Amino acid sequence: MQPRNMSMSGVVDLAAVKAAGEAKAKAEQARAESARQGGPAAVPPSALVIDVDEAGFERDVLQRSAEVPVVLDFWAEWCEPCKQLGPLLERLAVEYHGRFLLAKIDVDANQMLMQQFGIQGIPAVFAVVAGQALPLFQGAVPEAQIRETLDQLIQVGEERFGLTGIAVDAQAGAAAPVAPQAGPYDALLTAAMSALDAGDLAGAVQAYENVLADDPAHPEAKLGLAQAELLQRVQGLDPAVVRKNAADAPADVAAQIAAADLDLVGGHVQDAFGRLVETVRRTAGEERNAARLRLLELFEVIGAEDPRVTAARQALARVLF
Repeated sequence: MQPRNMSMSGVVDLAAVKAAGEAKAKAEQARAESARQGGPAAVPPSALVIDVDEAGFERDVLQRSAEVPVVLDFWAEWCEPCKQLGPLLERLAVEYHGRFLLAKIDVDANQMLMQQFGIQGIPAVFAVVAGQALPLFQGAVPEAQIRETLDQLIQVGEERFGLTGIAVDAQAGAAAPVAPQAGPYDALLTAAMSALDAGDLAGAVQAYENVLADDPAHPEAKLGLAQAELLQRVQGLDPAVVRKNAADAPADVAAQIAAADLDLVGGHVQDAFGRLVETVRRTAGEERNAARLRLLELFEVIGAEDPRVTAARQALARVLF
């Protein structure tokens, strides 16, 4: 199970509305004006990643989106997942060689932009194409999924709006490929992902635990372990039986915990949280503690920055105290 991902369907819908046609016309006018002036100059790879604030948003994002899709990375210094995602997006911006521009926005310094985009949790990634904004994804998303999303974005920019990107000066000093520096746990994390892909959940759990044994706060390993353990718990369960048992026996804590696991795997996050909060409310002693601990484990699967986790934590506090 992966962190919540925003649908790309909004991109396709843009082509069907009047606003998309107007945006395309504006983009074409901007490119024509640029051509009359001799065309845009090639930029060094370092210019493919920019910091944007509220004052420069129209110039650096809206106007630039008439020539290239602009990817917005909403981040903050205190956000641990942002520290994982940000460098990855920066590397991909250089690797894609001008097919998109990465604009980084510090939400602490740009609260108005955060509100205008309706952001409730970070990291959050949006795009602006020919002046049209659309959500891409939120949370710590695997690199393969990010590449797929970027490829869709670039394709839509080309097919719907004729955006071909910006020229990059390959001879510039920063033009050398930017290789990600290997982290101390890269081999173990790669092994964990390979085990997940192969269906070896026990192997994935062990690999993540090996990382956490040395670095208990490692965000990617904590998230991966919570997800692998969840998948391990629901493996082999009969959903119909689990749900019937939970419906027939509301006071059966084990049945409610199993049903909550299935809820989360099925994407029904709020149902899973609500079920366990209610179970905590009406139980006591060891049973209450079992439901509470499972709820905390499910929080790890979704991520502390998710607004649904924040709301569920508040609900849990109310029933506990």
